[in-house]
Amino acid sequence: MKRNKIALAGIALLVAGGLALTGCSGSGGGTPSASGGDSTAIIKTNGTEPANPLIPTNTNENGGGKILDEIFAGLVYYDAKGAPQNDMAESITVDDAQNLTVKLKKGQKFTDGTEVQAHNFIDAWNYGALQSNAQLNSYFFEDIEGFENNAGADGQAGTDDDLYGAQGPMSGLKEVDDYTFTIALNKPASDFALRLGYSAFYPLPDAAFEDMDAFGQNPIGNGPYKIASDDAWQHDVQISLVKNEDYQGGRAAHNAGLDIVFYATQDAAYADLLSGQVDVIDGVPPSALATFQSELGDRAVNQPAAIFQSFTVPERLPHFSGEEGQLRRQAISMSINRPEITKVVFNETRTPASDFTSPVIDGWSDKLEGSEVLAYNPDEAKKLWAQADAISPWSGSFQIAYNSDGGHQTWVDAVTNSIKNTLGIDASGNPYADFASLRKDVTGRTIQTAFRTGWQADYPGLYNFLGPLYATNAGSNDGDYSNPEFDKLLSDGISATDSATANEYFQKAQSILLKDLPATPLWYQNVTGGFAEGVQNVEFGWNSVPLYYLITK
Repeated sequence: MKRNKIALAGIALLVAGGLALTGCSGSGGGTPSASGGDSTAIIKTNGTEPANPLIPTNTNENGGGKILDEIFAGLVYYDAKGAPQNDMAESITVDDAQNLTVKLKKGQKFTDGTEVQAHNFIDAWNYGALQSNAQLNSYFFEDIEGFENNAGADGQAGTDDDLYGAQGPMSGLKEVDDYTFTIALNKPASDFALRLGYSAFYPLPDAAFEDMDAFGQNPIGNGPYKIASDDAWQHDVQISLVKNEDYQGGRAAHNAGLDIVFYATQDAAYADLLSGQVDVIDGVPPSALATFQSELGDRAVNQPAAIFQSFTVPERLPHFSGEEGQLRRQAISMSINRPEITKVVFNETRTPASDFTSPVIDGWSDKLEGSEVLAYNPDEAKKLWAQADAISPWSGSFQIAYNSDGGHQTWVDAVTNSIKNTLGIDASGNPYADFASLRKDVTGRTIQTAFRTGWQADYPGLYNFLGPLYATNAGSNDGDYSNPEFDKLLSDGISATDSATANEYFQKAQSILLKDLPATPLWYQNVTGGFAEGVQNVEFGWNSVPLYYLITK
Protein backbone atom coordinates (compact mmCIF):
# COMPACT_ATOMS: atom_id res chain seq x y z
CA MET A 1 0.00 0.00 0.00
CA LYS A 2 1.37 3.37 -0.94
CA ARG A 3 1.34 5.79 1.97
CA ASN A 4 0.67 9.41 1.13
CA LYS A 5 1.52 11.74 3.96
CA ILE A 6 -0.20 15.09 3.56
CA ALA A 7 0.62 18.17 5.58
CA LEU A 8 -2.55 19.04 7.47
CA ALA A 9 -2.58 22.65 6.34
CA GLY A 10 -2.83 21.35 2.78
CA ILE A 11 -5.99 19.37 3.36
CA ALA A 12 -8.07 22.50 2.82
CA LEU A 13 -6.56 22.87 -0.63
CA LEU A 14 -7.66 19.38 -1.58
CA VAL A 15 -11.19 19.76 -0.29
CA ALA A 16 -12.20 23.32 0.35
CA GLY A 17 -10.06 25.41 -1.93
CA GLY A 18 -8.60 28.67 -0.65
CA LEU A 19 -10.97 30.72 1.47
CA ALA A 20 -10.12 34.38 1.39
CA LEU A 21 -11.69 36.05 4.42
CA THR A 22 -9.82 38.71 6.29
CA GLY A 23 -10.45 40.01 9.76
CA CYS A 24 -11.16 43.63 10.45
CA SER A 25 -8.04 44.07 12.54
CA GLY A 26 -5.56 42.22 14.68
CA SER A 27 -2.35 40.33 14.34
CA GLY A 28 -3.88 36.94 13.63
CA GLY A 29 -1.30 35.20 15.77
CA GLY A 30 1.86 35.74 17.71
CA THR A 31 2.44 35.69 21.43
CA PRO A 32 0.59 37.57 24.16
CA SER A 33 3.51 39.94 24.63
CA ALA A 34 3.61 40.68 20.90
CA SER A 35 -0.11 41.45 20.62
CA GLY A 36 -0.14 44.34 23.11
CA GLY A 37 -2.80 45.17 25.65
CA ASP A 38 -3.52 44.05 29.19
CA SER A 39 -3.12 40.28 29.54
CA THR A 40 -5.10 40.40 32.79
CA ALA A 41 -8.23 41.80 31.13
CA ILE A 42 -11.49 39.86 31.04
CA ILE A 43 -13.22 40.16 27.66
CA LYS A 44 -17.00 40.51 27.76
CA THR A 45 -18.98 39.31 24.75
CA ASN A 46 -22.49 38.31 23.74
CA GLY A 47 -24.01 34.84 23.55
CA THR A 48 -27.17 32.83 24.15
CA GLU A 49 -28.08 30.24 26.76
CA PRO A 50 -27.01 26.81 25.46
CA ALA A 51 -29.92 24.59 24.46
CA ASN A 52 -28.34 21.54 26.14
CA PRO A 53 -25.63 20.64 28.67
CA LEU A 54 -22.15 21.30 27.31
CA ILE A 55 -21.35 17.89 25.83
CA PRO A 56 -19.49 18.12 22.49
CA THR A 57 -21.39 15.34 20.76
CA ASN A 58 -24.77 16.74 21.84
CA THR A 59 -24.30 20.42 20.99
CA ASN A 60 -25.28 21.58 17.51
CA GLU A 61 -26.36 25.19 18.09
CA ASN A 62 -24.39 28.42 18.26
CA GLY A 63 -24.96 29.28 21.92
CA GLY A 64 -23.41 26.10 23.23
CA GLY A 65 -20.95 25.77 20.37
CA LYS A 66 -19.38 29.16 21.09
CA ILE A 67 -18.56 28.01 24.64
CA LEU A 68 -17.38 24.52 23.69
CA ASP A 69 -14.92 25.91 21.15
CA GLU A 70 -13.23 27.93 23.89
CA ILE A 71 -13.02 25.26 26.59
CA PHE A 72 -12.10 22.30 24.38
CA ALA A 73 -9.38 21.62 21.81
CA GLY A 74 -9.62 19.02 19.08
CA LEU A 75 -7.09 17.44 16.79
CA VAL A 76 -7.12 20.62 14.70
CA TYR A 77 -8.61 24.10 14.84
CA TYR A 78 -9.56 26.40 11.97
CA ASP A 79 -7.72 29.67 11.53
CA ALA A 80 -9.37 32.92 10.44
CA LYS A 81 -9.46 31.81 6.80
CA GLY A 82 -10.85 28.35 7.55
CA ALA A 83 -7.58 26.46 7.10
CA PRO A 84 -7.05 23.61 9.59
CA GLN A 85 -4.08 23.89 11.94
CA ASN A 86 -2.77 21.18 14.25
CA ASP A 87 -3.96 21.52 17.85
CA MET A 88 -3.82 18.29 19.89
CA ALA A 89 -2.53 16.46 16.80
CA GLU A 90 1.16 16.18 16.10
CA SER A 91 0.27 14.85 12.65
CA ILE A 92 -2.65 13.41 10.68
CA THR A 93 -1.54 11.06 7.93
CA VAL A 94 -3.97 10.17 5.15
CA ASP A 95 -2.90 6.61 4.39
CA ASP A 96 -5.47 6.17 1.62
CA ALA A 97 -9.03 7.24 0.84
CA GLN A 98 -10.44 5.27 3.80
CA ASN A 99 -7.66 5.19 6.38
CA LEU A 100 -6.00 7.84 8.52
CA THR A 101 -3.36 7.72 11.26
CA VAL A 102 -3.38 10.30 14.04
CA LYS A 103 -0.42 11.06 16.30
CA LEU A 104 -0.97 13.30 19.34
CA LYS A 105 1.39 15.75 20.97
CA LYS A 106 2.59 14.52 24.34
CA GLY A 107 2.00 16.46 27.54
CA GLN A 108 -1.36 18.03 26.61
CA LYS A 109 -3.71 18.09 29.62
CA PHE A 110 -7.34 18.37 30.60
CA THR A 111 -8.08 20.88 33.32
CA ASP A 112 -8.36 18.05 35.89
CA GLY A 113 -4.66 17.37 35.30
CA THR A 114 -5.05 14.15 33.31
CA GLU A 115 -3.17 13.86 30.03
CA VAL A 116 -4.96 13.96 26.67
CA GLN A 117 -4.35 10.57 25.12
CA ALA A 118 -5.63 8.54 22.19
CA HIS A 119 -8.31 6.76 24.22
CA ASN A 120 -9.87 10.12 25.16
CA PHE A 121 -10.72 10.72 21.50
CA ILE A 122 -11.76 7.11 20.87
CA ASP A 123 -14.03 6.96 23.93
CA ALA A 124 -15.62 10.33 23.19
CA TRP A 125 -16.37 9.43 19.57
CA ASN A 126 -17.79 6.05 20.52
CA TYR A 127 -20.00 7.73 23.10
CA GLY A 128 -21.22 10.13 20.44
CA ALA A 129 -21.95 7.31 17.99
CA LEU A 130 -23.80 5.11 20.48
CA GLN A 131 -27.44 4.98 19.44
CA SER A 132 -28.81 4.73 22.97
CA ASN A 133 -27.04 7.97 23.91
CA ALA A 134 -29.13 9.81 21.28
CA GLN A 135 -26.48 12.43 20.63
CA LEU A 136 -27.42 15.20 18.21
CA ASN A 137 -24.04 15.03 16.48
CA SER A 138 -23.94 11.23 16.15
CA TYR A 139 -24.09 11.45 12.35
CA PHE A 140 -20.59 12.92 12.28
CA PHE A 141 -19.32 9.40 13.03
CA GLU A 142 -21.41 7.54 10.45
CA ASP A 143 -18.49 7.22 8.03
CA ILE A 144 -16.37 5.35 10.60
CA GLU A 145 -16.27 1.59 10.23
CA GLY A 146 -18.57 -0.06 12.75
CA PHE A 147 -20.94 2.89 13.13
CA GLU A 148 -23.71 0.84 11.56
CA ASN A 149 -23.58 -1.43 14.63
CA ASN A 150 -24.48 1.62 16.75
CA ALA A 151 -21.29 1.08 18.75
CA GLY A 152 -23.00 -0.91 21.48
CA ALA A 153 -25.95 -0.71 23.81
CA ASP A 154 -25.50 1.34 26.96
CA GLY A 155 -22.65 3.85 27.29
CA GLN A 156 -21.90 3.50 30.99
CA ALA A 157 -18.42 3.99 32.41
CA GLY A 158 -16.14 1.08 33.27
CA THR A 159 -14.55 -1.64 31.17
CA ASP A 160 -14.91 -1.78 27.40
CA ASP A 161 -17.81 -4.20 27.82
CA ASP A 162 -19.54 -1.78 30.21
CA LEU A 163 -18.83 1.25 28.07
CA TYR A 164 -19.79 -0.05 24.66
CA GLY A 165 -22.00 -3.06 25.30
CA ALA A 166 -21.56 -6.56 23.89
CA GLN A 167 -20.85 -5.33 20.36
CA GLY A 168 -17.82 -3.36 21.47
CA PRO A 169 -16.62 0.03 20.18
CA MET A 170 -16.62 1.11 16.54
CA SER A 171 -14.21 -1.22 14.77
CA GLY A 172 -12.78 1.65 12.74
CA LEU A 173 -11.08 3.25 15.74
CA LYS A 174 -7.94 1.49 16.94
CA GLU A 175 -5.53 2.63 19.65
CA VAL A 176 -1.94 1.96 18.61
CA ASP A 177 -0.36 3.44 21.72
CA ASP A 178 -1.12 6.22 24.20
CA TYR A 179 -0.52 8.90 21.55
CA THR A 180 -1.48 7.17 18.30
CA PHE A 181 -4.73 5.89 16.86
CA THR A 182 -6.04 4.94 13.45
CA ILE A 183 -9.34 5.73 11.75
CA ALA A 184 -10.81 3.31 9.20
CA LEU A 185 -13.80 4.56 7.23
CA ASN A 186 -16.59 2.37 5.86
CA LYS A 187 -16.39 4.22 2.53
CA PRO A 188 -14.24 6.96 1.05
CA ALA A 189 -14.98 10.36 2.57
CA SER A 190 -13.19 13.05 0.63
CA ASP A 191 -13.35 15.67 3.36
CA PHE A 192 -13.07 13.59 6.54
CA ALA A 193 -9.72 15.05 7.62
CA LEU A 194 -11.14 18.55 7.13
CA ARG A 195 -14.00 17.79 9.53
CA LEU A 196 -11.81 17.01 12.51
CA GLY A 197 -11.81 20.56 13.86
CA TYR A 198 -15.54 20.46 14.55
CA SER A 199 -16.65 20.18 18.18
CA ALA A 200 -18.21 16.71 17.77
CA PHE A 201 -14.67 15.36 17.48
CA TYR A 202 -13.38 16.87 20.75
CA PRO A 203 -11.90 14.45 23.32
CA LEU A 204 -13.44 13.76 26.72
CA PRO A 205 -11.59 13.07 29.98
CA ASP A 206 -12.20 9.79 31.81
CA ALA A 207 -14.17 11.70 34.46
CA ALA A 208 -16.89 12.55 31.94
CA PHE A 209 -18.11 8.96 31.81
CA GLU A 210 -18.77 8.80 35.55
CA ASP A 211 -21.85 11.04 35.13
CA MET A 212 -22.26 12.61 31.70
CA ASP A 213 -25.25 14.77 32.69
CA ALA A 214 -23.34 16.29 35.61
CA PHE A 215 -20.26 16.69 33.41
CA GLY A 216 -22.29 18.71 30.89
CA GLN A 217 -23.17 21.24 33.58
CA ASN A 218 -19.52 21.81 34.55
CA PRO A 219 -17.32 20.32 31.82
CA ILE A 220 -13.62 19.57 32.12
CA GLY A 221 -11.96 20.65 28.90
CA ASN A 222 -8.52 21.04 27.36
CA GLY A 223 -8.87 24.29 25.41
CA PRO A 224 -7.51 27.82 25.80
CA TYR A 225 -10.11 28.59 28.50
CA LYS A 226 -11.78 26.73 31.35
CA ILE A 227 -14.93 27.21 33.41
CA ALA A 228 -14.07 29.80 36.07
CA SER A 229 -15.74 27.98 38.98
CA ASP A 230 -18.43 25.48 39.85
CA ASP A 231 -21.07 28.22 39.76
CA ALA A 232 -19.67 30.13 36.77
CA TRP A 233 -22.54 29.08 34.51
CA GLN A 234 -25.45 31.25 35.61
CA HIS A 235 -28.23 29.88 33.47
CA ASP A 236 -29.98 32.45 31.29
CA VAL A 237 -27.55 35.11 32.56
CA GLN A 238 -23.93 34.40 31.58
CA ILE A 239 -20.99 32.02 31.81
CA SER A 240 -17.50 33.00 32.96
CA LEU A 241 -14.35 31.45 31.55
CA VAL A 242 -10.75 32.00 32.61
CA LYS A 243 -7.49 31.34 30.80
CA ASN A 244 -6.28 27.74 30.91
CA GLU A 245 -2.59 28.08 31.71
CA ASP A 246 -1.96 24.44 30.84
CA TYR A 247 -3.11 24.77 27.23
CA GLN A 248 -0.13 24.56 24.85
CA GLY A 249 -1.82 24.74 21.44
CA GLY A 250 -1.96 27.49 18.83
CA ARG A 251 -4.86 29.37 20.44
CA ALA A 252 -3.21 30.40 23.72
CA ALA A 253 -5.29 33.21 25.26
CA HIS A 254 -3.84 36.72 25.14
CA ASN A 255 -6.34 37.80 27.80
CA ALA A 256 -7.33 36.48 31.23
CA GLY A 257 -10.78 35.19 30.36
CA LEU A 258 -14.21 35.61 28.80
CA ASP A 259 -17.56 36.60 30.24
CA ILE A 260 -20.20 35.44 27.74
CA VAL A 261 -23.42 37.30 28.51
CA PHE A 262 -26.71 35.71 27.42
CA TYR A 263 -28.58 38.71 26.06
CA ALA A 264 -32.34 38.51 25.62
CA THR A 265 -32.13 40.66 22.48
CA GLN A 266 -29.50 41.85 20.04
CA ASP A 267 -30.65 45.40 20.70
CA ALA A 268 -29.61 45.09 24.34
CA ALA A 269 -26.18 43.76 23.35
CA TYR A 270 -25.65 46.58 20.86
CA ALA A 271 -26.72 49.21 23.40
CA ASP A 272 -24.15 47.81 25.83
CA LEU A 273 -21.50 47.95 23.11
CA LEU A 274 -22.19 51.65 22.47
CA SER A 275 -21.96 52.37 26.20
CA GLY A 276 -18.81 50.32 26.67
CA GLN A 277 -20.47 47.67 28.84
CA VAL A 278 -19.50 44.86 26.46
CA ASP A 279 -16.23 44.54 24.54
CA VAL A 280 -17.17 42.71 21.33
CA ILE A 281 -20.41 41.45 19.77
CA ASP A 282 -20.97 39.25 16.72
CA GLY A 283 -24.51 40.31 15.86
CA VAL A 284 -25.96 43.72 15.06
CA PRO A 285 -29.76 44.04 15.43
CA PRO A 286 -31.84 44.96 12.37
CA SER A 287 -32.69 48.28 14.04
CA ALA A 288 -29.01 49.33 13.88
CA LEU A 289 -27.93 47.95 10.50
CA ALA A 290 -28.40 51.31 8.80
CA THR A 291 -26.28 53.15 11.35
CA PHE A 292 -23.78 50.81 13.03
CA GLN A 293 -20.94 51.41 10.56
CA SER A 294 -21.14 55.17 10.97
CA GLU A 295 -21.60 54.87 14.75
CA LEU A 296 -18.66 52.49 15.23
CA GLY A 297 -16.37 53.65 12.42
CA ASP A 298 -13.35 51.40 12.09
CA ARG A 299 -14.64 49.34 15.01
CA ALA A 300 -17.51 48.03 12.86
CA VAL A 301 -17.35 44.57 11.27
CA ASN A 302 -19.19 43.65 8.05
CA GLN A 303 -17.56 40.75 6.22
CA PRO A 304 -18.59 37.54 4.42
CA ALA A 305 -19.10 34.43 6.50
CA ALA A 306 -20.19 30.83 5.99
CA ILE A 307 -23.76 31.39 7.17
CA PHE A 308 -26.92 30.42 5.31
CA GLN A 309 -30.43 31.48 6.40
CA SER A 310 -33.73 29.78 5.57
CA PHE A 311 -37.01 28.60 7.00
CA THR A 312 -38.37 25.07 7.01
CA VAL A 313 -41.90 23.84 6.34
CA PRO A 314 -42.14 20.19 7.47
CA GLU A 315 -44.02 17.87 5.14
CA ARG A 316 -46.04 16.60 8.11
CA LEU A 317 -47.93 19.91 8.31
CA PRO A 318 -51.40 20.05 6.66
CA HIS A 319 -51.21 21.00 2.95
CA PHE A 320 -47.44 20.47 2.73
CA SER A 321 -47.07 16.79 1.86
CA GLY A 322 -46.69 15.22 -1.57
CA GLU A 323 -47.25 17.14 -4.80
CA GLU A 324 -49.46 19.72 -3.10
CA GLY A 325 -46.74 20.51 -0.57
CA GLN A 326 -44.06 20.80 -3.23
CA LEU A 327 -46.17 23.26 -5.22
CA ARG A 328 -46.94 25.33 -2.12
CA ARG A 329 -43.30 25.52 -1.05
CA GLN A 330 -42.29 26.64 -4.55
CA ALA A 331 -45.07 29.24 -4.60
CA ILE A 332 -44.08 30.58 -1.20
CA SER A 333 -40.43 30.78 -2.24
CA MET A 334 -41.26 32.74 -5.40
CA SER A 335 -43.51 35.12 -3.47
CA ILE A 336 -40.61 36.42 -1.35
CA ASN A 337 -38.90 39.58 -2.57
CA ARG A 338 -35.43 38.75 -1.33
CA PRO A 339 -33.58 41.66 -3.01
CA GLU A 340 -35.94 44.20 -1.47
CA ILE A 341 -35.78 42.65 2.02
CA THR A 342 -31.98 42.36 2.05
CA LYS A 343 -31.75 46.01 1.00
CA VAL A 344 -34.46 47.56 3.18
CA VAL A 345 -34.30 45.36 6.27
CA PHE A 346 -30.63 44.39 6.28
CA ASN A 347 -29.02 47.36 4.54
CA GLU A 348 -27.17 44.99 2.22
CA THR A 349 -25.52 43.01 5.00
CA ARG A 350 -27.19 39.96 3.43
CA THR A 351 -27.12 38.61 -0.15
CA PRO A 352 -30.17 36.87 -1.70
CA ALA A 353 -29.53 33.13 -1.79
CA SER A 354 -29.15 31.22 -5.05
CA ASP A 355 -28.41 27.86 -3.41
CA PHE A 356 -28.26 26.06 -0.06
CA THR A 357 -24.60 26.73 0.85
CA SER A 358 -22.40 29.85 0.99
CA PRO A 359 -20.36 31.86 -1.54
CA VAL A 360 -17.26 31.65 0.67
CA ILE A 361 -17.10 27.86 0.27
CA ASP A 362 -15.20 26.31 -2.62
CA GLY A 363 -17.58 24.77 -5.17
CA TRP A 364 -20.39 27.29 -4.65
CA SER A 365 -22.35 28.18 -7.79
CA ASP A 366 -25.10 30.68 -8.58
CA LYS A 367 -26.05 28.83 -11.79
CA LEU A 368 -27.65 25.66 -10.46
CA GLU A 369 -30.48 24.01 -12.36
CA GLY A 370 -33.77 25.01 -10.74
CA SER A 371 -32.45 28.09 -8.93
CA GLU A 372 -35.16 30.22 -10.58
CA VAL A 373 -37.45 29.07 -7.77
CA LEU A 374 -35.51 31.46 -5.52
CA ALA A 375 -36.28 34.49 -7.72
CA TYR A 376 -39.17 36.84 -6.91
CA ASN A 377 -41.91 35.97 -9.40
CA PRO A 378 -45.42 36.87 -8.14
CA ASP A 379 -47.25 35.66 -11.25
CA GLU A 380 -45.65 32.23 -11.19
CA ALA A 381 -46.14 32.02 -7.43
CA LYS A 382 -49.89 32.61 -7.80
CA LYS A 383 -50.05 30.04 -10.61
CA LEU A 384 -48.34 27.36 -8.51
CA TRP A 385 -50.52 28.16 -5.49
CA ALA A 386 -53.64 27.73 -7.64
CA GLN A 387 -52.36 24.36 -8.87
CA ALA A 388 -51.95 23.29 -5.23
CA ASP A 389 -55.46 24.54 -4.43
CA ALA A 390 -56.79 22.30 -7.21
CA ILE A 391 -55.38 19.31 -5.31
CA SER A 392 -56.69 20.47 -1.91
CA PRO A 393 -58.05 23.99 -1.19
CA TRP A 394 -55.92 26.02 1.24
CA SER A 395 -57.24 26.65 4.72
CA GLY A 396 -55.80 28.28 7.80
CA SER A 397 -52.84 30.64 8.06
CA PHE A 398 -49.15 30.40 7.28
CA GLN A 399 -46.75 31.20 10.13
CA ILE A 400 -42.97 31.22 10.57
CA ALA A 401 -41.76 30.58 14.13
CA TYR A 402 -38.69 32.44 15.36
CA ASN A 403 -36.86 33.21 18.60
CA SER A 404 -37.39 36.75 19.86
CA ASP A 405 -33.91 36.94 21.42
CA GLY A 406 -32.16 36.75 18.04
CA GLY A 407 -33.28 39.89 16.22
CA HIS A 408 -35.50 38.02 13.77
CA GLN A 409 -38.87 39.73 14.05
CA THR A 410 -38.23 42.41 11.44
CA TRP A 411 -37.25 40.06 8.64
CA VAL A 412 -39.90 37.48 9.54
CA ASP A 413 -42.53 40.24 9.33
CA ALA A 414 -41.12 41.34 5.97
CA VAL A 415 -41.08 37.78 4.57
CA THR A 416 -44.59 36.92 5.74
CA ASN A 417 -45.93 40.26 4.45
CA SER A 418 -44.39 39.49 1.06
CA ILE A 419 -46.06 36.07 1.09
CA LYS A 420 -49.38 37.54 2.23
CA ASN A 421 -49.39 40.28 -0.38
CA THR A 422 -48.44 37.94 -3.21
CA LEU A 423 -50.63 34.93 -2.45
CA GLY A 424 -53.51 36.69 -0.70
CA ILE A 425 -53.37 34.43 2.36
CA ASP A 426 -53.02 35.15 6.06
CA ALA A 427 -49.32 34.96 6.95
CA SER A 428 -47.45 36.11 10.05
CA GLY A 429 -44.62 35.39 12.49
CA ASN A 430 -44.90 33.07 15.47
CA PRO A 431 -42.53 34.38 18.19
CA TYR A 432 -40.88 32.23 20.87
CA ALA A 433 -39.28 33.87 23.91
CA ASP A 434 -35.84 32.40 23.30
CA PHE A 435 -33.83 30.06 21.10
CA ALA A 436 -33.87 27.15 23.56
CA SER A 437 -37.68 27.03 23.72
CA LEU A 438 -37.95 27.19 19.91
CA ARG A 439 -35.44 24.40 19.46
CA LYS A 440 -37.23 22.27 22.06
CA ASP A 441 -40.39 22.25 19.96
CA VAL A 442 -38.47 21.82 16.70
CA THR A 443 -36.37 18.86 17.86
CA GLY A 444 -39.35 17.35 19.69
CA ARG A 445 -41.40 17.58 16.46
CA THR A 446 -44.23 19.32 18.34
CA ILE A 447 -44.06 22.59 16.40
CA GLN A 448 -47.10 23.10 14.18
CA THR A 449 -45.82 25.91 11.95
CA ALA A 450 -42.92 26.65 9.66
CA PHE A 451 -39.82 27.77 11.56
CA ARG A 452 -36.64 29.72 10.92
CA THR A 453 -33.58 27.64 10.19
CA GLY A 454 -30.07 28.24 8.98
CA TRP A 455 -26.56 26.90 9.14
CA GLN A 456 -23.25 28.22 10.36
CA ALA A 457 -20.67 25.90 8.89
CA ASP A 458 -18.90 23.40 11.13
CA TYR A 459 -16.06 23.10 8.65
CA PRO A 460 -15.39 24.74 5.26
CA GLY A 461 -16.92 22.26 2.80
CA LEU A 462 -20.09 22.07 0.66
CA TYR A 463 -21.07 18.72 2.14
CA ASN A 464 -21.41 20.28 5.58
CA PHE A 465 -24.27 22.45 4.33
CA LEU A 466 -26.06 19.49 2.72
CA GLY A 467 -25.53 16.20 4.53
CA PRO A 468 -26.31 17.26 8.12
CA LEU A 469 -29.48 19.12 7.11
CA TYR A 470 -31.12 17.16 4.29
CA ALA A 471 -29.79 13.58 4.19
CA THR A 472 -32.30 10.99 5.35
CA ASN A 473 -32.29 10.78 9.18
CA ALA A 474 -29.46 13.30 9.51
CA GLY A 475 -29.08 14.87 12.94
CA SER A 476 -30.06 18.40 11.90
CA ASN A 477 -32.72 17.36 9.37
CA ASP A 478 -35.44 19.21 11.30
CA GLY A 479 -38.03 18.81 8.54
CA ASP A 480 -37.50 15.03 8.25
CA TYR A 481 -36.80 15.35 4.52
CA SER A 482 -35.96 12.17 2.62
CA ASN A 483 -35.16 11.68 -1.06
CA PRO A 484 -33.17 8.59 -2.15
CA GLU A 485 -31.91 10.32 -5.31
CA PHE A 486 -30.52 13.18 -3.25
CA ASP A 487 -28.96 10.73 -0.78
CA LYS A 488 -27.27 8.85 -3.63
CA LEU A 489 -25.74 11.98 -5.16
CA LEU A 490 -24.57 13.07 -1.71
CA SER A 491 -22.95 9.69 -1.18
CA ASP A 492 -21.27 9.80 -4.58
CA GLY A 493 -19.91 13.26 -3.84
CA ILE A 494 -18.47 12.46 -0.44
CA SER A 495 -16.89 9.29 -1.85
CA ALA A 496 -15.11 11.14 -4.67
CA THR A 497 -11.35 11.30 -4.41
CA ASP A 498 -10.96 14.87 -5.65
CA SER A 499 -12.81 18.03 -4.65
CA ALA A 500 -13.83 19.07 -8.20
CA THR A 501 -15.67 15.80 -8.83
CA ALA A 502 -17.20 15.89 -5.36
CA ASN A 503 -18.51 19.40 -5.91
CA GLU A 504 -20.12 18.38 -9.21
CA TYR A 505 -22.15 15.74 -7.38
CA PHE A 506 -23.07 18.22 -4.65
CA GLN A 507 -24.31 20.71 -7.24
CA LYS A 508 -26.50 18.03 -8.85
CA ALA A 509 -27.82 17.15 -5.41
CA GLN A 510 -28.75 20.78 -4.85
CA SER A 511 -30.85 20.79 -8.01
CA ILE A 512 -33.03 18.17 -6.32
CA LEU A 513 -33.29 20.36 -3.22
CA LEU A 514 -34.32 23.32 -5.38
CA LYS A 515 -37.24 21.25 -6.67
CA ASP A 516 -38.30 19.77 -3.32
CA LEU A 517 -37.42 22.78 -1.12
CA PRO A 518 -37.04 20.92 2.19
CA ALA A 519 -36.05 24.38 3.41
CA THR A 520 -36.65 27.73 1.72
CA PRO A 521 -33.31 29.51 1.14
CA LEU A 522 -33.44 33.21 1.97
CA TRP A 523 -30.01 34.82 2.01
CA TYR A 524 -26.35 34.49 2.86
CA GLN A 525 -25.42 36.35 6.00
CA ASN A 526 -22.45 38.59 6.54
CA VAL A 527 -21.08 38.69 10.03
CA THR A 528 -22.00 42.10 11.43
CA GLY A 529 -20.56 43.12 14.74
CA GLY A 530 -18.22 45.49 16.41
CA PHE A 531 -16.01 46.20 19.38
CA ALA A 532 -15.74 48.90 22.00
CA GLU A 533 -13.22 51.71 22.32
CA GLY A 534 -9.94 50.52 23.77
CA VAL A 535 -10.42 46.93 22.63
CA GLN A 536 -7.59 45.64 20.45
CA ASN A 537 -6.66 42.72 18.20
CA VAL A 538 -10.19 41.85 17.13
CA GLU A 539 -10.40 39.39 14.26
CA PHE A 540 -13.48 37.54 13.06
CA GLY A 541 -13.09 34.07 11.57
CA TRP A 542 -14.46 32.50 8.39
CA ASN A 543 -17.49 31.20 10.34
CA SER A 544 -18.41 34.63 11.83
CA VAL A 545 -17.08 33.97 15.35
CA PRO A 546 -14.45 36.30 16.84
CA LEU A 547 -11.07 34.77 17.60
CA TYR A 548 -11.53 35.49 21.29
CA TYR A 549 -8.09 34.27 22.31
CA LEU A 550 -6.45 37.17 20.41
CA ILE A 551 -8.51 40.00 21.92
CA THR A 552 -6.90 42.40 24.38
CA LYS A 553 -7.70 45.74 26.00
